[in-house]
Amino acid sequence: MERQHEKQRGNAAVAGNNISVCIVTGLSGAGKSTVLQVFEDMGFFTVDGLPASLTSDMVRLLSQAEYSTFTGIALGMDVRQGDLLDIEQTLVRLSLNSIHPRLLFVTADASILMRRYAATRRPHPLEREGMGLEAALEAERQRLAPLLNMADITLDTTSFSIHDLRRAVHQHWGEAQGLRHTLKVNLISFGFKYGVPKEADLVFDLRFLPNPYFVEALRPLSGKDAVVREYVFAQTWAQEFRARFFAFIQSLLPLYDADDRYRLSIAIGCTGGRHRSVSMAEELYKGMQHSGYSISLEHRHLELG
Repeated sequence: MERQHEKQRGNAAVAGNNISVCIVTGLSGAGKSTVLQVFEDMGFFTVDGLPASLTSDMVRLLSQAEYSTFTGIALGMDVRQGDLLDIEQTLVRLSLNSIHPRLLFVTADASILMRRYAATRRPHPLEREGMGLEAALEAERQRLAPLLNMADITLDTTSFSIHDLRRAVHQHWGEAQGLRHTLKVNLISFGFKYGVPKEADLVFDLRFLPNPYFVEALRPLSGKDAVVREYVFAQTWAQEFRARFFAFIQSLLPLYDADDRYRLSIAIGCTGGRHRSVSMAEELYKGMQHSGYSISLEHRHLELG
């Protein structure tokens, strides 16, 4: 049965840049590497095995403006880092600099960990110290007990699949980032004359909407201009379609989200990919800003149309 424990700590942000910081640790084989991969998929800069003594320098470096494209920083630490006192002291040093990382600890029952090691045929880090797997797992559990007690989030992955673990990380960290869902939604406007985006999961043809291309004053503009969008949706039937289209997309997202989908690409097309498709994509993007999903917008053929 899933056991999750979360304690509140201050906002995990780098002063002056609002970059979230998470330190990921836990029992070997419990899913730490998978957790770091999830953070990487969420746009975090991730490092596994970073010495605790270098953590402050790493956080300070990544808080600079040139690294602002990263959502945050996720650092993996375990018994291979040596004395766990170094990790505790690192947390203290970061706090003194107004940096409050969240500590995420992954754990699992010993029988499950032994089964996972048997499946992967990899040695446990402590087996090199002259002890068998079962003894190594118990020794690691005892060594990491202080970090377990300090953890802001504890994930017991005993009964987890990889999808369950991904969902749990998104649930905990996504809520902290203002996102309630794991699904990332990519909106793409395009022109049929240039080809349908190959990554599209859903494709919608909007060539039935009024075309601004045939209005001389609107032709050089695009769907990013308000006057073009007003023209496209000026008629009542077009406004009704827009409302129904929004409602349809909103009804689909929870279904894809529940199916453990990580990404959904929605392609919206017109003839040249400059006016009608861009207008709808812009409207949909604005309407979904508070939906709780991570939304991105790309105008694939705007400059070609």
